[in-house]
Amino acid sequence: MSGAIASPLLTVTAPRAMQRWSDAARAAGKRVGFVPTMGYLHDGHISLVHEARKRCDVVVASIFVNPLQFGANEDLSRYPRDIERDTRLLTEAGTDALFLPQARDIYPEGFETTVTVANVTQGLCGASRPTHFAGVTTVVAKLFNIVKPHVAVFGRKDYQQFVAIKRMAADLAMDIEIIGAPIIREADGLAMSSRNAYLSPSERRAALCLSRALTAAQAAWAAGERNATELLAIARREIDAEPLARLDYANVVDVESMKDIDVIGETALMALAVLVGKTRLIDNCVLSDPPATGHRARVTASLEVHR
Repeated sequence: MSGAIASPLLTVTAPRAMQRWSDAARAAGKRVGFVPTMGYLHDGHISLVHEARKRCDVVVASIFVNPLQFGANEDLSRYPRDIERDTRLLTEAGTDALFLPQARDIYPEGFETTVTVANVTQGLCGASRPTHFAGVTTVVAKLFNIVKPHVAVFGRKDYQQFVAIKRMAADLAMDIEIIGAPIIREADGLAMSSRNAYLSPSERRAALCLSRALTAAQAAWAAGERNATELLAIARREIDAEPLARLDYANVVDVESMKDIDVIGETALMALAVLVGKTRLIDNCVLSDPPATGHRARVTASLEVHR
C-alpha cells in the first residue's frame, strides 16, 4: 500500500458526504480501510488504525455511541466521551477521515430495520445482553453501507462481536475483508477498554483478576490440560478470590461457532465477563495447539503486553 504521509484528518458528519468521499477514493483506485469505534479512544483502538493502514491506502475511523446496542439499564448516558482528544489521537495515527454522525443520521425517523446474526450471538454476552448484538450488527451493516470499505478491522477483545460481524459479512455477501486484531493490554495485563475509565483505584487493581484467570488457565493448558471444566475451574478460582469481582460468565467455546465445548481439540476460546464494582469487563484468550494463526505459542499467547 501507499507509504505517503497522511493528509490532515477530515471530519465528515453526513452519511451522504461520507459515501461521496469513499466513492471518490475508490474511483481513484484507493483501497479503503475502516475502523468503527464508540470513541474514548485508547491504544487498542489506535492499533486497529495502524492495522488498517498496513492493508489500505486510506483509513476511515468512525465514532458513534450506538444506542441500539445498549440495554435499558446499561450505561449509554454515562458512556465516556472526549471527541477533542479522540480527534487528536486519530490525527496523530495518520487517519484520513473521521465519520462522526449523530443518532438521527444513523436512525432517522421511521427507522425499523435490524440485522440479526442468529446462532453465534446466543451465548456468552448474548445470553446476558439479549438485545446487544442485534444493535451491533445493525449499526455495523449501516456503517459499511456508508463508508464502503474494502477492509474493516475489529479488536479481538470483543471476540464474539468479531465472529458475528464476520458471519454477517459472509452471509450477506458483503465484499469486505473482516480483520481481527490482537488484544492490546496495559503493562500489568489489563485489557484496554474505554470502560476502564469507570474503575476506582481499588477496582482497577481488582480488575487484574481477569488476566490472572486467563494466565492460570493458559498455564494449565500448556501443561497438557484439555478438559474445559478443569480449565474453567482454574479461571473461576482467580475471579472468586477477588472480593470486588463477580463473575457473569466463564466459558470455553469453539472459535467459530461460539458453542460450548467440553474437551478441547486443536483450539478453543476461553471467554470471561466479570463485574468489577458496577463495571462489566470482558476478556479472552485463544487456547491453541499448535498456535492459531495470529497468536503466539505458550502461556502468554494472547496475554502479551503491548504499550
